[in-house]
Amino acid sequence: MTGREGRAGKLALVTGASRGIGAATARELGGRGYHVIADYRRDEAAALAVVADVEAAGGTARAVRADVCDPGQVAALVAACERVDVLVCNANIQPPFATLADLSWEDFAGKVTRELAAVFHVTKAVLEVMRGQGGGRIVYVSSISADAVGPGTIAHSTAKAALEMFAQHVTAEAGPHGIGVAVVAPGAVRTDATAGLMSPEFEARWGRRSVLGRMLEPEDVATVIASVADGGFHAVSGARITVDGGQRFIPAPR
Repeated sequence: MTGREGRAGKLALVTGASRGIGAATARELGGRGYHVIADYRRDEAAALAVVADVEAAGGTARAVRADVCDPGQVAALVAACERVDVLVCNANIQPPFATLADLSWEDFAGKVTRELAAVFHVTKAVLEVMRGQGGGRIVYVSSISADAVGPGTIAHSTAKAALEMFAQHVTAEAGPHGIGVAVVAPGAVRTDATAGLMSPEFEARWGRRSVLGRMLEPEDVATVIASVADGGFHAVSGARITVDGGQRFIPAPR
């Protein structure tokens, strides 16, 4: 079997796949028979560990280094795929957590610009492939912050809201070519990227506001992403699926 062939001839490209939700999604899709292209920007060892996990479970995967904010690197990344059945846009652009009063324009614009660049270039390149093959599925990983106001999250919320509007336009353009689009919006998830914001008190508080009785783990979100991507939602496009354990509705404990 070559590095370009999955067990069922299906290929999934996951951006930001070396850790957190992206890594969990790569493992989940690998377990569902996709050959996984695990994109990473810096941490080669972590990406190779994800590939090893997929292969240990009987799947196939390959790590490819590419900064998805760079159109040249994206072109090389997509060229490594003979086809793309599923694209998961997950690459995380670490936001500056600050109020407007303390936020510089450079930091704000950098977050918004890179967040959109991380989906713009890879979507454009993959859509060309998917149109040629007659279909595919794109899943964008957003956040419940896209329609919520929280202390210090102005840059993050604005960037994710823009990403979700971008996804709606892609839905309209891609649909006539048999390409489905969805947005998965997680709540607070325990990942490497959020480790600095977590505390035992924080985790306990959000656990009490979840039907799971605990913080979300990357695997909780990955299962939803893979289910959306893997055909079970074939008649759904343009939808936003919230994965937060019900925290928007379960009242905060007094």
